[in-house]
Amino acid sequence: MAVAFADFVRGLRLEDIPEDVRRIMRRSFLDTIGVAAIGSTTANSAIARRCADALWRSSPDVGSARMLLDGRRVSPAGAAFMGAATIDAIDAHDGSTPARGHAGSAVFPSLLAMLDAQASLGQRLDGRALLTLLAIGYETSYRAGLTQHATCADYHTSGAWTAVGVAAMAARMLDADANILRHAVGIAEYHGPRSQMMRCIDHPTMLRDGVAWGAPSGVTAAYLASMGFTGAPAITIEGEAAAPFWSDLGAAWRIVEHTHYKRYPVCRWAHPAIDAVRELMTENSLTSKDLANVLIQTFHYATRLAGRDPLTLDEMTYAIIYPVATMVARGRIGVDELRPDVLLDPEIRRVAALTDLVETDHYTKVSIDKRWADVVLTTTDGRVLQSSPKTPKGDPDDPLSDAEISQKFHAFADPILGRGNAQEIETASNALDSLSASELERVLSLVLERPKSAIIADATVRERGASAVAA
Repeated sequence: MAVAFADFVRGLRLEDIPEDVRRIMRRSFLDTIGVAAIGSTTANSAIARRCADALWRSSPDVGSARMLLDGRRVSPAGAAFMGAATIDAIDAHDGSTPARGHAGSAVFPSLLAMLDAQASLGQRLDGRALLTLLAIGYETSYRAGLTQHATCADYHTSGAWTAVGVAAMAARMLDADANILRHAVGIAEYHGPRSQMMRCIDHPTMLRDGVAWGAPSGVTAAYLASMGFTGAPAITIEGEAAAPFWSDLGAAWRIVEHTHYKRYPVCRWAHPAIDAVRELMTENSLTSKDLANVLIQTFHYATRLAGRDPLTLDEMTYAIIYPVATMVARGRIGVDELRPDVLLDPEIRRVAALTDLVETDHYTKVSIDKRWADVVLTTTDGRVLQSSPKTPKGDPDDPLSDAEISQKFHAFADPILGRGNAQEIETASNALDSLSASELERVLSLVLERPKSAIIADATVRERGASAVAA
């Protein structure tokens, strides 16, 4: 039975959350920590860390929060900003195709920031509360995103609608009444970044998916409302056109229907083509030297990725030709492909030069709840090999296995956190909703304190920053 929005946010209990939702939240917790770990090595993260430390100092009124994988204390909004920028720096976090974006990259760092701030005031929560709050943040974000995309002409980034989900979650943490909650989500929606997603696709930079502003907008909105600032209504929740997107709240879960996980750390629009070329190369025992031409056929938005000659890792992330060429030349897109030297790889660049990218009307028409592409390879001996139509591995109907999620997590996290700490985090994530307050505090210390391998991370930051400047 559906419930009213305020009743859902304020009254949701762990017992109300189905096991399939809990399982996804446990997976997302683990997956996002891995992405945060490798994200902390980027220039994007280093700059956000400096900015938060300089501009978002803490206050005794709201407590202080440690910055993700840094340990220094700033305000909750500052920690949310830095954490979101860090996670969004590596395009490998979970998402929703129907909502056209990512909830976890804003919800996750905002929750960690507020948990730590509340703990600094003596209010410690356990794993049951954490998982409940995650579910509120994700579900509200997805539904706000669906509403926004259905009612706004422009394609806004995830930061625009995750601000609403973060505000709802944060208001619950602050024990807000229904009126304060209403104003919190209204403030977050109004102040949230209505950033244009296709601008970052056409001109890739560190702006990414807007969550670096969506996260602190949501956190700040909850505190503002609790102090008496007004901002209702949120039209993505209360508007007449929004009603269909909230009519089954509490009875059905968009978290289950939508959440996907990424196999590769690049824009998901490129994934079906990457999967297709990977399969063709393997099935036909091909090497990159065997190819005379690569043809990618996909939907309109994906063709805007283009990216035959990226000069920065941001440009590679929002590309399709270069990642496909990387899969052809190296047979993988993993941690090593997040290094600047991948941009100079002569074989990848050669394959990219012989790759064509075209839109098909059919794929544009059907790429709504799923993303579609196929690949045609022409070999040097004249064979023409075409893949079947592909959608990305990791969608809800073709999920990554637990083993694949674990493997991805350790590939990202072990070099930064250390194998032992990463294993401890994985064990805790798998039992997230049963952690005591002290056990959760231990996990937070592993995720928020500066890891012992920070010197390695800093060296990587300098290397990547120098590469971006040189380009």
